Amino acid sequence: MPLYDYQCASCNHQMEVLQKMSAAPLTDCPACQAPALNKVLSAPGFRLSGNGWYETDFKTGTKKNLAGGDKAD
Repeated sequence: MPLYDYQCASCNHQMEVLQKMSAAPLTDCPACQAPALNKVLSAPGFRLSGNGWYETDFKTGTKKNLAGGDKAD
C-alpha cells in the first residue's frame, strides 16, 4: 500500500497516511476537524537506476521478444 501526503487548507496540518490505491481520499482533518484535507504531491520512495531495464529481463518462453512483433514462420 502506498503512502499519501495530506495537508489541511484550514490549519496547515500535514500528515502521511498508508492507504489502499482504491480507497477514497480523506477529507476531514484530524487536528481541526475541518473538511479541508488535500493530497500533496510528493517524491516517490524509490528510484530506478543502473545500466537499464529491458523488457526481456523477467519474461520466459515465447513472451521474450515483444518488441520484435509477431512474425509468421
